[in-house]
Amino acid sequence: MRKAGLYAKGTNYNLKYKKHISDVKTRNLVNQVFETDKKNQVWFGDITYILTNEGNIYLSVFIDLYTRKIVGYSLSDNMKAIVVIDSLISATDKEKPNSGLIVHSDQGSQYLSYDFLKDIRDNNLISSHSNKGNSYLNSLIESFFKTFKREILPKV
Repeated sequence: MRKAGLYAKGTNYNLKYKKHISDVKTRNLVNQVFETDKKNQVWFGDITYILTNEGNIYLSVFIDLYTRKIVGYSLSDNMKAIVVIDSLISATDKEKPNSGLIVHSDQGSQYLSYDFLKDIRDNNLISSHSNKGNSYLNSLIESFFKTFKREILPKV
């Protein structure tokens, strides 16, 4: 076929989501050091889903490393970046942190989005990200979500 200039016609695959190759350089500033000497030095953030009768809802939370308290949260019916942006705004409005606060999360697309990183910069905060596929580096918030789903949700 090739000698005759004929080629097989291939199919185009339609991907549900476009893969975005980000030029964001991620760095892990926490390095599994889960101690600090005062509040609002390091916040951990993540998203989890909550199954309801109407479908999933998504909870985005930021927790302060020192106090282990939720400093900001947001609920949404989707996992777009706005849910983490809203929880960050909730946290910064409530806590009014000094510049230099480290905001640590995984490398989810929401945390690497332009809008989220812009909010980090606009508030003079520093972004930090766990290595891909390593939930141990974000264990503070993973532990919170596990307890939340096991202890709180069944009672609601």
